[in-house]
This record gives sequence, C-alpha cells and structure tokens, in this order.
Amino acid sequence: MLLVVKPAGPTSHDVVDRVRRALSTRRVGHLGTLDPFAEGLLVLVTGRATRLAPFAAGWTKAYSGTIRFGRVTDTDDPTGAVLRTSDAWRGLDPTAVERAFERFTGTVAQRPPAHSAVSVGGERAYRRARRGETVTLPERPVEIHRLEVLEFAPPDVAFRAVVGPGTYLRSLARDVGEQLGCGAHLAALTRTAVGPFTLADAVSPDAVTVAEMRDPAVLVAGLPRHDVSEAERSAVVHGRPIAAPTGEGETGSVALFAAGSLVAVAETVGDVLKPRVVVSG
Repeated sequence: MLLVVKPAGPTSHDVVDRVRRALSTRRVGHLGTLDPFAEGLLVLVTGRATRLAPFAAGWTKAYSGTIRFGRVTDTDDPTGAVLRTSDAWRGLDPTAVERAFERFTGTVAQRPPAHSAVSVGGERAYRRARRGETVTLPERPVEIHRLEVLEFAPPDVAFRAVVGPGTYLRSLARDVGEQLGCGAHLAALTRTAVGPFTLADAVSPDAVTVAEMRDPAVLVAGLPRHDVSEAERSAVVHGRPIAAPTGEGETGSVALFAAGSLVAVAETVGDVLKPRVVVSG
C-alpha cells in the first residue's frame, strides 16, 4: 500500500500509471480517485492487496476547499463551461452561509454530477455528458459528518469537510449555491485524509519506491483477527479451509495472521474458515 500526493492537473489514473512504472507492476488500484483539478491524498494498493480495497470502502475522507458563488458550470467545477452567472452572492453574509452548511450536514440526498463516473446504462455518465447528452442522475443518500466555514471572502467561501463514501464535493458546492439562490461551483479541492491516513504521510509520485510501501493489514483493521499456526498458514495460502477457533463466536469475515503478518481474509462458514482473499504466498 502507498500514500501518494496527487498534484492538480493530472488525472488520478495518470498518477497510478506513474506508480506502476516506478514499481514495475500493473497491479495498482486506489481507494478513490480525485478529479484532475483537485489535489491531495491518494491511497494506492498494489499486488494482491488490491483485493483488500473493499474492506476499506467505508472509510471517511476529509477535504479542504473553496466554493465560488455566482457561477454555475456544467461540471460543477472550474474546468467546465459556464451555464449561468448571478450577482446575488453580494447579499450573502457569513451567517447565511453557515446556516446553509448546517442544512447539508448529516445524512442528505445528493445527486451526483452529470460529469461523473457513475454508470448509466453500462456507460460512464461523463462520456454521455461530453457528447452533449442530457444526464440527470438520481439522488442517493450520503453522509456529511462535518462541514464548516473556514473563511468567507465573497464570492468565495473556504471550507473543511469530512464525508462518507460516495459523497461528491462538486455536488455539495452546487447544492449550497442553489440553497442560497446564487449558484456556485467547487473552485478548489484538497483531500487531506483518508481513513487513518493524512496528507502529511504521503510522498510525491516521483518519490515512490518499494521502500515507501506500507503494511496493507491496516485495510482490514476493522475485522476480527485470528492468528494461525504454520501448518494452518500453509493450508490457507493454498486456498484450503481451516478449523474455526472455538469459543470466539465470530461470524463473517476474519483476518488471518501468521507470525504477525496478514495472510488472508477468510469467511466463517459453520465451523471452518474458508479463505476468500489470500495476500501472502
């Protein structure tokens, strides 16, 4: 696993490709991309650890950014075409913005941007939008744990947010602008944390080496842990089930460790543990 700083400009996949070349492997995945205009922390997983990514799907992400009022774009960010402008932001004050933020804190219904990777009829929404098609995605519930004003300097407001999976900060900016009656787009964005990791822990894509790799066991830190013997380890790495520990009453997924290292994630089936994701040979 790697923690990499994505600069503004290149796509997240551009960064992934640079890491692939640096490590001489094609098996590099991520725990969530950033839009090209955005910057900040990318958590990458490599090799067999790519199969552990779903176990971190519930991690929160933290951001700092800037919402610009009075200008709506077709991408909800600064890269898109301007759809409309308004001077209504001139009547805003910090209290009005803070009250709007309060309305978007908690579990809220959010419509993803038309220019997003959400699948529509088997095709990414952004591909349809780029062809000029009208794309209106259905709302879905997202969790915004924290949303606070850092500085109000009209027409901009600097903010900080902590959000759950599937939340689009571009949609948040758009919706806040609609709520305040002046329109808005997300002008700048920096991802500052993913789960237990912060941007300060990350390295430049150009500085990636094998020495920067981290233990992927953190991806399954939320699972029950079971330490196995050497004989059990040998069975697990070959995909064979082992006896479930008695008296622990665990169900579902279990992280299996041998000599302190993660070997696999197994599923409890009756009185056995069946390996589902093997990460150690």
